[in-house]
Amino acid sequence: MSEWAIYPAIDLRQGRVVRLAQGDPEREKQYASDPLEVARRWQEAGAAWLHVVNLDGALDERGQENQAALERLLSGGLRLKVQFGGGLRDVETLARVLNLGVSRAVIGTAAVENPALVMAALIALGPERIALGIDAREGLVRTHGWKEAAAVTAVELARQWVDWGLRWVIFTDIARDGMSSGVNLPATAQIASLGLNVIASGGVASLDDVRRVYEARLSGVIIGRALYEGHISLSDALGIGDEPLAVTMPHGAP
Repeated sequence: MSEWAIYPAIDLRQGRVVRLAQGDPEREKQYASDPLEVARRWQEAGAAWLHVVNLDGALDERGQENQAALERLLSGGLRLKVQFGGGLRDVETLARVLNLGVSRAVIGTAAVENPALVMAALIALGPERIALGIDAREGLVRTHGWKEAAAVTAVELARQWVDWGLRWVIFTDIARDGMSSGVNLPATAQIASLGLNVIASGGVASLDDVRRVYEARLSGVIIGRALYEGHISLSDALGIGDEPLAVTMPHGAP
């Protein structure tokens, strides 16, 4: 397992902080109008990272509000590292957000529709700065803000990039996202078994969910609705990373 991290989620739609139930834009709930204020709250609670999503970009919607919100987050004097995705579909856009100060950019839809982009990004920008965002329902990858199904499974998509140096994957079970129904740990761990650093996403409802991800030796977990609605204290979730992990004995050891 690489360095463990908790990623508070800031999902941006028209510059506002929202959550979508199962990615459905018709099931939106707004939590704040000022993303920078929210980011400062998570920083004060002890976070080291933010997971920021441009929902407008992911949903193929136009608008500059999210771009302005991202720039404000990056220039707002925060000490937080930012992982950012949503609508990043060419190398130039990836390079631009990284140059703005994003620490890790997430490629989603383009990884299915334009594999050459992933290859070029890993080579030109480096595998530590690129993550593959795999969003799936019943095992099959979904694209364009989860609206379209692809004819590839989550594991197949991840596996094809391992030999190209991919290191980071964010796996979201769409059926659980925003539903507080628990993380799909078996599916997430299956991707990690390929030797990848996998960040779990979708369905985190309790500290027990966070602890299960940590004990599975995954690389992190993204938490959204449970933080905003007070079901999880961010400081308590961060404290789980200080808990000792059980020693795994080699197969056949006494």
